Amino acid sequence: MRYALCALRAEWTKLRTAGGAVGLLALAVVLTVGLGAGTAQGAMCPGPGCGEDGVRIALTGVVLGQAVVAIAAVLTVSGEYGTGMIRTTFTAVPHRIAAFTAKAAVLTGAVLAAGALAVLGSLLAGRYLLPGRGFTAANGYPPLSLSDGPTLRAAVGSVLYLALVALLALGVATAVREAASAIGTVLGLLYLFPVVAHVVGDPEWQRHLQQISPMTAGLAVQSTTHLDKLPIGPWAGLGVLAAWAAAALLGGGVLLRLRDA
Repeated sequence: MRYALCALRAEWTKLRTAGGAVGLLALAVVLTVGLGAGTAQGAMCPGPGCGEDGVRIALTGVVLGQAVVAIAAVLTVSGEYGTGMIRTTFTAVPHRIAAFTAKAAVLTGAVLAAGALAVLGSLLAGRYLLPGRGFTAANGYPPLSLSDGPTLRAAVGSVLYLALVALLALGVATAVREAASAIGTVLGLLYLFPVVAHVVGDPEWQRHLQQISPMTAGLAVQSTTHLDKLPIGPWAGLGVLAAWAAAALLGGGVLLRLRDA
């Protein structure tokens, strides 16, 4: 237990002091809230039944914030390999999987905190901006509130989504080691899948690609309306992203044990 606490303390110290991860997570919060507020300000619901999802509009910024979260996660690993600090880490914590687990735990905690701030800020901005754009109770859109079950699910799911993106990036970075390659791989997984899905002409294949896409499937958790039209259910979609993250962590962990530092 004491050994694990020492590893966690060491990883927390590195996260705060090296690689600029804390600054990047703060930037992710600002960008997420900013894009969500801008999207809410630009949305329009002219009358009842306009078909828009007000919660998802407010949470649009997660699509941008996740990129910064992924970069922060990659740098927590690649930064150590780039400076050679990884050898010091393994000297202090010889059990590599213990060090890897501690890094994942600390990163997850930091991203959950940043994600909560980003999501709450986005929903607060949406609560005040959307009514002025026609999203009123008269048009079937009560003010955004966490007391509403679907809104709460979208909020909690979005925070978990960001944490899973961070773990996906951590696993990929541990396997790849080099920052640019790891960032390119993670962002490609997140953003290229939806592009490929739209290029495919066959609706059935398009739906299948959306169901296995880390971003498209994962962000289904934000939807609060027209759930029957989604390619995959909200929690099932988040489970797809969790599977991607687990696979990346498993692959990274195995390679971490097998290769030299």
